[in-house]
Amino acid sequence: MHEETRLPRNGKEFVLFLAIISILSVNLIAPLIMGFEFGFTKDVYMETLQALPFIWTCVVLLVTLVVNPVVEKLVVKFTAPTDGFNARTLFTILFSVTILSILLTILGAWIGMREISMDPIRSFFTRWPRNFFIAFWVEVLIAQPVARFAMKKLHAGQERKALNP
Repeated sequence: MHEETRLPRNGKEFVLFLAIISILSVNLIAPLIMGFEFGFTKDVYMETLQALPFIWTCVVLLVTLVVNPVVEKLVVKFTAPTDGFNARTLFTILFSVTILSILLTILGAWIGMREISMDPIRSFFTRWPRNFFIAFWVEVLIAQPVARFAMKKLHAGQERKALNP
C-alpha cells in the first residue's frame, strides 16, 4: 500500500504539522474576525496581536486534548474505507473547524476581552457563522495545504537521504 506523504508519520512530524497549521490559522483567522467585528484598523490589529499567544496556546491545547480525539471518531463514522485522501481530509477539516469555531467563538472572545462575560454566549448565534466561515476557508485554502506541502517536502527529503546515504 502507498504510504501517505502529505501527513505526519510520527510525533515530531505531528508537532511540526500542528505548529504550521495553528500558527497560520491563528495569525490569519483572529485578525480577520477582529477586523470584521471592530473594523480593520491598526489599533484593532495591535490589540489582536497582544491576544494571539494566548489564543494560540488555547488552540493547541484544544486540538490535542479535545478536537483530535472527537474528530477521529467522527471521520470513521462518516467515511468508508474506500474513500480517498481528499474526502477524509475534507471531513477532518469540517469537523475540526466546526468544533474549534464553536469553542473559540466563546473562549477567544473571553481571551480577547480579558474577562469572562455572558456577551459571547448571548451573541453566539450571530458571531459563530461568520467565525466558522472565515476559519473553514483559511483552513481549506491556506493552512492545511501549506502544512501538507511541508510534510510532502519533508518526506521527499527523507526518502532522498535514505536512497543516497
